Amino acid sequence: MLFVADVTHAAVEALLRRYGLKLILQTDGSSITGSFWGDSEAGIVGRSVYVRSDTPIHSLLHETCHVICMTEDRRAGLDRDAGGDDLEEAAVCYLQIILADYINGVGRDWLMLDMDAWGYSFRLGNTRAWFEQDAEDAAEFLTNHGLLDTAGAPMFNLRL
Repeated sequence: MLFVADVTHAAVEALLRRYGLKLILQTDGSSITGSFWGDSEAGIVGRSVYVRSDTPIHSLLHETCHVICMTEDRRAGLDRDAGGDDLEEAAVCYLQIILADYINGVGRDWLMLDMDAWGYSFRLGNTRAWFEQDAEDAAEFLTNHGLLDTAGAPMFNLRL
């Protein structure tokens, strides 16, 4: 499993900055602000993503993608619980895989393995099968909301 400590802080910060989001690295052993799951899992409050060095990259990307995929009114009141429906959750998972390619040393292949190891659950049994064969609705959601272009590349916008 890849952790925040395994990648350069600048690379992650640069990715989040493209979305107008802020990365906040908290001290090891401290409670992570805005974490839904607790332990080392990333937290979100407003447009900030909170992590520690032992936060898994998949968690950092997942919570980041929640902030990206939610509406502005939900983002304005965001503190820990992203909410959203099943389709938005699928879009979050899809986008985190895409964005993994924008962090040196991560990439979608590694991220999908980490998602499986953490316990993400998909109908086809694993993340790669879902992403490649069963995620058309998630990709469509992202395209319809201006988050991916028609070629599947990120637009680096927040959902309005």
